[in-house]
Amino acid sequence: MPRMNLAAVVTVALLGLAAGRAIAHGDEDHSQDKKPAVVAKPAPTGTLPAEATAAQRLPDGSLFVPKGVQRQLGLRHVVAEVGELAATVEFNGKVIADPNAGGRIQATQSGRIEAGPKGLPTLGQKVAKGQVLAYLRPVANSIDRGNQQAQYAELDAQLAIAERKLARYEQLEGAVPQSAIEAARFEAAALKKRRAAVGASIGAPEPLVAPVSGVIGAANVVAGQVVEAKEILFEVIDPARLAVEALAYDPALAEGIAAASSPLPGGTLELQFVGGGRQLREQALPLLFRVKSANAPVAVGQPLKVIAQTARTVKGAALPRAALVKVSAGETAVWVRDGAERFVLRKVGVALLDATHTAAISGINDGERVVTEGAGLLAQVR
Repeated sequence: MPRMNLAAVVTVALLGLAAGRAIAHGDEDHSQDKKPAVVAKPAPTGTLPAEATAAQRLPDGSLFVPKGVQRQLGLRHVVAEVGELAATVEFNGKVIADPNAGGRIQATQSGRIEAGPKGLPTLGQKVAKGQVLAYLRPVANSIDRGNQQAQYAELDAQLAIAERKLARYEQLEGAVPQSAIEAARFEAAALKKRRAAVGASIGAPEPLVAPVSGVIGAANVVAGQVVEAKEILFEVIDPARLAVEALAYDPALAEGIAAASSPLPGGTLELQFVGGGRQLREQALPLLFRVKSANAPVAVGQPLKVIAQTARTVKGAALPRAALVKVSAGETAVWVRDGAERFVLRKVGVALLDATHTAAISGINDGERVVTEGAGLLAQVR
């Protein structure tokens, strides 16, 4: 009997313990229990998971750029059209003043600079043809100045004698032959002109006038400065009439030039070919181009790169220069759109067309879409 009671007590105790555990865990949240890890399957080569939202470089070297990222980068493209394009040649040149619309004021002799009626001209000041810019007062050494003064005094004395002689002859008119009176009159007039010429050469200033209308491009003098003969004092240019002089080291390159342009920061300078010389200068043939636009943002003496189109042709696709990117080893490449969100880097061979466009002569097929804006940003995607 006691053994049966003990077994019953043990059974009841075990049932109570089990019930207590069940009650203790009845209100707990088991949603955070760890679950078996799921191994993601690797994406196939050249593709991305459907949930990718950032630009990424694929294993094959191409780029995946979602539509939203494309709008943020401002990507634009053009459809390549392969055809015959005008071949170009490149020259080094500089801006010069039009010979028919510019001029220089040089000293004809040694002298001292004096201000003109309106003072000395300043850079950028507008002047008119024939306007007095300054005066050049001749400067001579003491010996030359003494000789001039002595000559002036001698001519002054001779003139006084000639005038008295003419006065006596005129008083004795009728007794003195008319021919003698005329000869005395001519002699007095000639001596008066000689004295005036010598007097002007002693200290009279020489006016320096503008040879053409325009603006002052260079002013190399100040008041009181002593200059030598042939020294350049002022330069006058017309900003609306400028030219570009280029050098061709191969005379054959100058044949068949039709049009030309020059790249400038933020724009292009259109040029018109005028002609070329037939005499080498520093082992090169000088070529002259006229600037088409008036008041172009260039200065005389500014170096430029001239790109001239010739009569020869080359087969390729015209692309903006902004579409080109540099890759390893200095090679040139472009980004080609291969699908809605995939871009492929393509190495190309290029030739200049003008200041803003190039010709892709290899590596591009007709109808392919080439990125023209934002190409440099695509190269930074990793």
